[in-house]
Amino acid sequence: MMGMLSRAGATLEPQAENADIIVVNTCSFIASAQQESVNTILEMARHKTAGRAKKLVVAGCLVERFRHEIRRNIPEVDAVVGTGELEQILSAAGLTPAAEQTSPFRVLASRAEGEARQAQGRFSRESWDGAISDLPNYLYDETTPRILATPRYTAYIKIAEGCDHPCGFCIIPQLRGKFRSRRFESVVAEAERLARAGVREITLIGQDTTCYGEDLGLKEGLARLLEKLAGIEELRWIRFLYAYPNKITPLLLETIAAHRKICPYIDVPLQHASADVLKRMKRGGSADIFLRLIETMRAAIPGVTLRTSFIVGFPGETEKDFEQLCGFLEQARFDWMGAFSYSDEEGAAAHSLGGKLPALEIETRRKHLMAVQRKISKKRKKNLVGEKFDFLLEGSSSESDLLLEGRTSMHAPEIDGKVFVSDIAGGTEPVAGQFYRCQVTEAHDYDLVARIL
Repeated sequence: MMGMLSRAGATLEPQAENADIIVVNTCSFIASAQQESVNTILEMARHKTAGRAKKLVVAGCLVERFRHEIRRNIPEVDAVVGTGELEQILSAAGLTPAAEQTSPFRVLASRAEGEARQAQGRFSRESWDGAISDLPNYLYDETTPRILATPRYTAYIKIAEGCDHPCGFCIIPQLRGKFRSRRFESVVAEAERLARAGVREITLIGQDTTCYGEDLGLKEGLARLLEKLAGIEELRWIRFLYAYPNKITPLLLETIAAHRKICPYIDVPLQHASADVLKRMKRGGSADIFLRLIETMRAAIPGVTLRTSFIVGFPGETEKDFEQLCGFLEQARFDWMGAFSYSDEEGAAAHSLGGKLPALEIETRRKHLMAVQRKISKKRKKNLVGEKFDFLLEGSSSESDLLLEGRTSMHAPEIDGKVFVSDIAGGTEPVAGQFYRCQVTEAHDYDLVARIL
């Protein structure tokens, strides 16, 4: 959206109080994200009622769920743009000639695909007051104008959109539509352009990156894409996020292991370890199956970094189920782990399940699981003291002006711990966005302290 607006003549303004048009891009995945989105909309509305802003536009997933409620309840909002309507950002901002404008409040015409998915029970138009009339089908390509919202040396590339998995806790298929991959050549072309512009780290993302290419008839699409990107000379690190456990193939592991540029890092959200809970989640799997998968990944990729996430408090989760999850975590010894409290979302299959747990019990379990992981992380980080790694310097630390900070290949942008630099050898003048060799000198629960060599 920023790229489209900029190409149409808009100047991007980092401070809301100085803007003529404010666009709030929202999330609606879980209740806390919805609340944060609504709070931000209301905060930005004050710039319109008491400041200089003339237009307030709401975009993203909240629009897909609550299109009409936003219009009814927040009159300061001038236009809404859903996840399948990104081109509408121009007319919403008033940057297209009147003759070419279509209403930013338009409701998409229904397609056979949407009808079929509603019949399958994947979403209901009626339950959301008509806020969704169809599934989004938008997918950007290499010709779409783009402005990086990240530092110049790192970028995300979305390789696919939507999801076809039936997970009971999730409403992403309703918000994002069916799974659809970008063309192989389109992704490569974007990566090459970013690399020529100075990007040195690329992170491939999608709701499910491991299904990449399946809808296009491309076998082992992610492995083939990674291998192709590894041949781009200017790139230093390539990684992908959000792997579905049963889609991690031997060829994918071999490809990661074979190329130095592909970070030995796999983010595989398992969601739980109890077979009973996983069955109710419509995920499948078990602690034993996952432990074998972890063993396979570690054997195939020496030194691989593993990240996962779990949901605690899913309807019907017993104390025994939770104890099994904690025991599994201690056996698996993940490098990174995120724990999320179950969010009871209308429209998700789990919303109709019985056995809902009290919010206090869910939060207690989440904190306990994080405490288990903290001990694991502390021990694993301590074992890294004295080890040497390639290191991407990101600049001054937010913790202290006396420290620099950055990441190794073990650290994905924004979600993992940090490496703080307390010492620089040989009078080196460090530059943000450059790679250095570092040696770990201290370890904490999640973060490391290192010396640039």
